[in-house]
Amino acid sequence: MNPRTENRIPFKHPDHFFIDGTWHKPSSPSAFEVIDSHTEEPFLRAAEAQAPDMEHAVDAARKAFDQGPWPRLSHEERAGYLRAMADALEARIEDYNQIWPREAGATRAIAKAFTGEAPWLFRYYADLAASFPFEEKVTPRPSHAPGGDYGLLVHEAVGVVGVIVPWNVPLALSLTKLAPALLAGCTVIVKMPPEAPTAGFLLGEVAEEVGLPAGVVNVVTADREVSELLVRDPRVDKIAFTGSTAAGRRIASLCGERIARCTLELGGKGAAVLLDDADFESAATILANAETTLAGQVCYSLTRIVVPRQRHDEFAEALAAAFSAVRVGDPFDEATQMGPLAMARQRDLVEHYIAKGLEEGARLVTGGGRPKHLDRGYYVEPTVFAGVDNSFTIAREEIFGPVLSVIPADSEEQAVAIANDSDFGLNASVFTADASRARRVAGRLRSGTVGHNNLRVDSSIGFGGFKQSGIGREGGRQGLLSYLESKTILLDEAPVG
Repeated sequence: MNPRTENRIPFKHPDHFFIDGTWHKPSSPSAFEVIDSHTEEPFLRAAEAQAPDMEHAVDAARKAFDQGPWPRLSHEERAGYLRAMADALEARIEDYNQIWPREAGATRAIAKAFTGEAPWLFRYYADLAASFPFEEKVTPRPSHAPGGDYGLLVHEAVGVVGVIVPWNVPLALSLTKLAPALLAGCTVIVKMPPEAPTAGFLLGEVAEEVGLPAGVVNVVTADREVSELLVRDPRVDKIAFTGSTAAGRRIASLCGERIARCTLELGGKGAAVLLDDADFESAATILANAETTLAGQVCYSLTRIVVPRQRHDEFAEALAAAFSAVRVGDPFDEATQMGPLAMARQRDLVEHYIAKGLEEGARLVTGGGRPKHLDRGYYVEPTVFAGVDNSFTIAREEIFGPVLSVIPADSEEQAVAIANDSDFGLNASVFTADASRARRVAGRLRSGTVGHNNLRVDSSIGFGGFKQSGIGREGGRQGLLSYLESKTILLDEAPVG
């Protein structure tokens, strides 16, 4: 059956929260209406957490950390649970792929690509149980105080973690936080977004299926006011957030008031720097295809494309031809290459930026409106602006939609300066036939990730940003470190056993 016409919701408890190892009825009848981004019609009601529900979730996580077995298990024992969660999640991925395109407009191909990595994240961190140095012997420096000749550097769980994720990629972004936190021995409250809550239903059912100890994972869906209670709560040791830079500033300030730990993966305004020896035709196709991912609703998009001035017009036309050829439509149609934006307010915001680009003097090469063949859905045409100055609003602010800006530069030096002239520094790329040249330019770009000849990120190494793109890193061994506190232990002699 076509998932578009199937009304079945493959999750058992959208009207409950997963707290303390079981499904709990919410404290009020308040609910969020989830809208299908293609039909603009409601398809699901999800329970809305109020203050008592968040209190319940935090209390459960705190008790599970302070009194429960989870932090006291060995890392290998916790890894066994992670592997079981990976297996359970893998068995349910297709259920999620029936729903996520409705929430965020992800095409089926994109949904399968993103969710296919989800079980891998659990397995990756499970494997680190055997190889990560959670306890290291170190040699203390000589001291005037007698003894203390045997040193240990120990990495212990940070404690109770509040995870807050956005609506664009909620499952993957939850797991980049949840998997390392669980291996470390933390307990977690996952706060799902009102617009896209179903990843939380899936995580709760997976935790229940594998018999995770009560209170280790708790899942609620809440709006900003109740979410702020999670950030403010002194029983929560760390907040792990992905979302807008504006929301990140607020979270950082609240965490700063009580010296809580936080990692923040925030906005981006990625630059693709095309050097004079790049394959411009190939780059146009690659960049157009990359921006179809979630209709540009990804923080690591490459939306500022810096090109040699003498090739600017030629490249802008090639990019416009490639981008305008993208097939836009129903994300459940296998022929669709780009779906809708997630919601009406996001489409309104993107249209505001398009109008701003025209107002400030950028030249619209293609797009700029709504697809004429679609009379409903939150769609925007693939859009390319040329002749963009890096001071224009469309070059400064994160648009979070399918809008690309081509910016001319007079030299490699100026291209690097333009790329770095941004409040953000999340992702970038260098297009050149020379890998050594790419490495040299990459070293000068102020960006958390720099790819070569494509949009590239790698969660097995680490992901995060410079400047206002965030604090800390997720993925890889770096992603585990952010859920650990380092403790120095100085003993008079080696312990036995």
